[in-house]
Order: sequence, then structure tokens, then C-alpha cells
Amino acid sequence: MKLGLVAGYSQSEVKLPMDEILEAERLGFDSVWTAEAYGSDALTPAAWILARTSRIKAGTAIMQIPARTPTSTAMSAMTLQSLSGGRFILGLGPSGPQVVEGWYGTTYARPLTRMREYIDIVRQVFAREAPVQYDGYHYRLPYRGEDSTGLGKPLKSILHGDPNTKIYTAAITASGIRLAAELADGFFPVWMNPERYDLFAGAIDTGLEAAGDGKSRADFDVAPFVRVFMGDDLDRCRNVVKRELALYIGGMGARDKNFYNDYTVQLGYEEAATEIQELYLTGRKPEAVEAVPDSLVDDVSLVGPPDRIRDHLARWKEAGKRGDVGSFLASGASIEALRLLAEELL
Repeated sequence: MKLGLVAGYSQSEVKLPMDEILEAERLGFDSVWTAEAYGSDALTPAAWILARTSRIKAGTAIMQIPARTPTSTAMSAMTLQSLSGGRFILGLGPSGPQVVEGWYGTTYARPLTRMREYIDIVRQVFAREAPVQYDGYHYRLPYRGEDSTGLGKPLKSILHGDPNTKIYTAAITASGIRLAAELADGFFPVWMNPERYDLFAGAIDTGLEAAGDGKSRADFDVAPFVRVFMGDDLDRCRNVVKRELALYIGGMGARDKNFYNDYTVQLGYEEAATEIQELYLTGRKPEAVEAVPDSLVDDVSLVGPPDRIRDHLARWKEAGKRGDVGSFLASGASIEALRLLAEELL
């Protein structure tokens, strides 16, 4: 099982945890991951990290596909791959309707169709076998709309990309996971109980079968984000995770369209998911945080004193041995916690 570090996205100011990133590289971590929402972007921090490191890979978890055309994303990925000596990983996600339509001003409709077309075009650019042409639902290259000049022509990238560049996707629904297993090299569960791979197994197997060419589970990386907060005060550590879970379960989406809430129900917390969402959407955010069960935090994260974290890592080690988890992406971990993870997992 490979180790990665989640750098995430910045709040009101851009701040990268460079001390932690450099320590992760020294310890032998495989990767570090940036993100974007509707503030700082994911590519610029990834470039910054790659420029300041020499071995660790940097990926985007995730770049929001409505933010850029597929060819623009391919250009950025090839550029970072070339400048870093092949250390960039392209992570893509559809985002959600509130951000897509509210921030990017485009439709959220048919997100899986968009993802399929997006990856198809990016792979064409990477492969550089012919000038890129595409006639999809969302993307048409060259553009032939009523307002086109008619002068567009198929083009082949000047820059020679790496056709083996890894592509990961963010997915949590069965249909999204199937698509990831078919088209991508891995996917990011936003959080995961390492003993509940069964929630993904059917979708992954169906997607691998659709991919053909002998693609198997060994070719597909399940790379969950794992919140890691180490400290002597267990309740305080748990509360850090609870605040994030309450935001996602309660507020990341409308009442009837919240993928994270649905996923929490699948994990066995239907009553809590309903209560958290009701409290959050009616403005009672502190109560929503309190409604997050301790057991949910313990299922999907590592919190508390070092010895407790060591004990709970056993579940993740077993998941790695079974092949259920390929990459453990630590989020929020201090330097001391990174060292403990390296000692236990590397």
C-alpha cells in the first residue's frame, strides 16, 4: 500500500504545508495531492510542489472538469509531466451542481457523459497518434456550431506527452465508480471504511470488465482520503473530523441531491445522516457537528494518541494486504503523524 499526503486547497490565503510535504518526501511517501473548490486552483500549487521537490509525485485531487476544456487540461498535465520528469498525476472530478452551475456558469447535466468524453479527449492528446477530432454530447473538436468561423481544423499537440500518464477520478456513486474502473487508473473515495470494500466491489468489477484488455483490480488503485489527527485529547481530535464530515454530509449539496449524505447512509448511518443534514441546512451547524457519531469518525479516520492510531492502523494494513486499498492518502497529518504512518506502513 502506497502512502500519499493530501495538501488540499487553501482558504482565504494560499498556504501549502511545505514542511510536511518535504518530510513526506524524505520518509518515502509516494505522492502529494492538491485540490480546488472556488478559490485557489489545483494546478498552480502542484507546480509549486513539483518545483520544490525531486522524488515525490504531485497530483490533483481534484481538478474540476467544468473549469477547463479537455485539451487545456491535457496541455497543463503534459507541461507538468515534462517539467517534473514524469511526476505529475492527473486527478479529475465532476464537482457538484451548486459549484458547476453557480461558479462556472455551465450545466451540470450528464456529468458521467462529460467525464467519459473528457478522459477520451485527454487520452487522445496524450497519445498523439493523430490530430484530435471528437463528436460528443458535450465536446466537439473542431467546433462546428452555428456561430463558428468554419476555420477550425483538427490539431495534434506540439508537445509530446506521455500516453501512460495516470488519470484518477473522484467518484462516490456506483455509476461514477464503474466509469472510473473502466477509464481511469484509480479513484478517490472521499472517505472509506477499510472493511467495507464491498460497497465498491460490484461497480469496480463491472467497470473493469467493460474496460477489457485484461484490466484487473491490480491495475486499478483505490485511493481513499484518510483524516489523521494525532493528539492526547481523543475528543478534540474527533471533533476536527466531525466538523468536516458535518459539512459534507449536511451541506455539500441540496437536501435531495447530496452524494456524501447518500454514501453515509450506505456506510450504515442513515439516521445520523438524516439528522446531520436537517441540522446543517436549518442553520444549526454546531448541533450538526455534535450529531456525527464517534463510531463514524473511527470507521473512516485515525484519531487520538499514537498508540491508538497504531492499533487502528491494523484495519488499513489488512485492507492493503487484501488489495482493497492501494493508496492511503493522509489528510491533516502532522509531521509526527507522518512519521508514525511511514513507520507502520512503509
